[in-house]
Amino acid sequence: MRTSRILSGFTRRSVGTIALATVAVVSLAACGGGSDPLSAGGEGSGDDPNTIIVGSANFPESETVANIYTEVLRANGFDVTTKFNIGSREAYIPALKDGSIDVIPDYTGNLLQYLDPDSTATSAADVDAALPAALGSELTITTPAPAEDKDAVVVTKETAQRWNLTSIADLAAHSNEVKFGAPAEFQERPGGLPGLKAKYGLDITADNFVPIADGGGPATVDALASGQITAADIFTTSPAIAQNGFVVLADPQNNFAAQNVVPVVRATKSSDKLTRALDALSAKLTTEELLALNDSVSGDAKTEPTAAAKQWVTDQGLDKPVS
Repeated sequence: MRTSRILSGFTRRSVGTIALATVAVVSLAACGGGSDPLSAGGEGSGDDPNTIIVGSANFPESETVANIYTEVLRANGFDVTTKFNIGSREAYIPALKDGSIDVIPDYTGNLLQYLDPDSTATSAADVDAALPAALGSELTITTPAPAEDKDAVVVTKETAQRWNLTSIADLAAHSNEVKFGAPAEFQERPGGLPGLKAKYGLDITADNFVPIADGGGPATVDALASGQITAADIFTTSPAIAQNGFVVLADPQNNFAAQNVVPVVRATKSSDKLTRALDALSAKLTTEELLALNDSVSGDAKTEPTAAAKQWVTDQGLDKPVS
């Protein structure tokens, strides 16, 4: 899911692809297929606040979360239709504004950078504080979920033990020995190698950088597991991290912007009822829950996003109206 990622998360969400499990899904670089969901039936949902069109970007995590939104809103009395696999933020933000869709899951940091490219906010608090102004009058958000899916510097368990690594700063002393694998744009983006050098002193030379174009997907995972690279940029909700016993190095300086899952809503469809339902859902969507959902959909089980979402909603007790 990544086509050219114009936003901050390197290779995946801007064009719609997210590295899930060992399936190269998106990399802001690759994604989806099939017909354009916005071209078939361009009418919107009208003015009725109880009629909602839920959209998704074109990668599995987005579709799964959008299905959860759909199930919870239906349980709360909304008449919901869906337009999934729309594509990148460049496609679905205009679709929100023109009324083609009404609600879609997004990620706080990348959403902010799309709406305000000059923003320097990276911590969750700073990103959340900056978003309302960036959204303008046509869009709004409800409360972001605790669930976060962001870039991370990842190493093998063996490397972490050998060098006693817990944070990115610990890796800096071994800069000359580190082969770093990531999408090519990671070399230039402020949150990529330049940020790692400025904030942690991790200085990766051009000769030690290995461009891998799958956005933390199977090729990156295989290169890290086999020792072809020493560290990699992998998204934090990739089931491959746990499956391979990889270690995510702490980022206390917030080099990588916070990326909490957040419902983005067309402002004219915002209501107290909608907010209550989505807030109740978001409160239960933790990173651990998101990891489990991704593993179900993109792991060995290969559960359909719709089925995974329905089961999750039932398990969380969200299949009844929010009181």
